[in-house]
Amino acid sequence: MIEEIKNCFENAIKDERKGKKHKGLLLTNSNDNIAEEYIKKAKLNLELCAFYKQKGFDYKIPEEWFYTLYYCALAILSKFGIESRSQKCTAYFLRYAKDNSLIDYEDEFIDRLMVYRDKEEMSDVDEREKSRYGSSMKSMEIEVKYEKMNNICKRAIYQTEEIVFSDKEFKIPKELLNINKGH
Repeated sequence: MIEEIKNCFENAIKDERKGKKHKGLLLTNSNDNIAEEYIKKAKLNLELCAFYKQKGFDYKIPEEWFYTLYYCALAILSKFGIESRSQKCTAYFLRYAKDNSLIDYEDEFIDRLMVYRDKEEMSDVDEREKSRYGSSMKSMEIEVKYEKMNNICKRAIYQTEEIVFSDKEFKIPKELLNINKGH
């Protein structure tokens, strides 16, 4: 996983040098204000879920659940001083941070952000796309898991707030920043 994260940083630097929008992880400064804005956005997404449910727009709800979790992830990366433009790179970094006890964050929140290439492996990304691009507006499946997913999102927001509002200083491990300067 370390190599994947290094590639996320290296590719972002290459893109930036070429004047392109990067699709990876870019070093910035730790920014509490940006982290807090992401948390606000995550909370607003949960409000949208309730609105969409009330109005019968079930097909929009999985997308809001996904982005609630993604905004939480981006808030955490902001604390580390990382800008991300990749769901996969975001998930890789969070997995590394969790596995190396840099953050206390549930595996489930990270797993739900993963993008899988194999058709058999499904994630919330696939669920979001199925709902968004499918033809139906109402879904019994969404109705059944509405409370469970809302609770997952609320727990993610809570844990994100614990990280973002802590006094702990978050540093990116040097082993992830051993970037080949020749690029």
